[in-house]
Amino acid sequence: MIKLQVIGNLGKDCVTNAVNGKNVINFSVAHTEKFRDAQGNQKDKTIWVECAYWTDRTGIAPYLKKGTQVYAEGTPEVRTYPKNDGTTGVSLTLRVQTVQLLGSRGTEGGGGYSGGSEGGFASQGAPASSRVSPGDITEPIDDLPF
Repeated sequence: MIKLQVIGNLGKDCVTNAVNGKNVINFSVAHTEKFRDAQGNQKDKTIWVECAYWTDRTGIAPYLKKGTQVYAEGTPEVRTYPKNDGTTGVSLTLRVQTVQLLGSRGTEGGGGYSGGSEGGFASQGAPASSRVSPGDITEPIDDLPF
């Protein structure tokens, strides 16, 4: 079994389709790596992964917007297709088993949905009004229970 894990940003809003009575959420994830070439110049290399999430749990779809950072896990598929110039193109596709929102560009917090075999919503932190700041701690810090 080969498993592929991808962390990156969505290139555009997801598209939900019904195919033969089943729902599929299609989205593309981009990951950019920075490196230096042989001459020492800074370069960027972006890899795009097309994702297909076959699920009845389409509640995550409204949150899969352009720029949102996600973690997706599943099995990879390599697809070939004819290009306009007559050559054959190759694309990497991920058949998603689990997807998790990590946040949007410019935000610190994570998303609130974790899809996949476990499914359901998962809280990723308390609301801002109920968070405790270091100044609110009234107990001695060195009084640890372990």
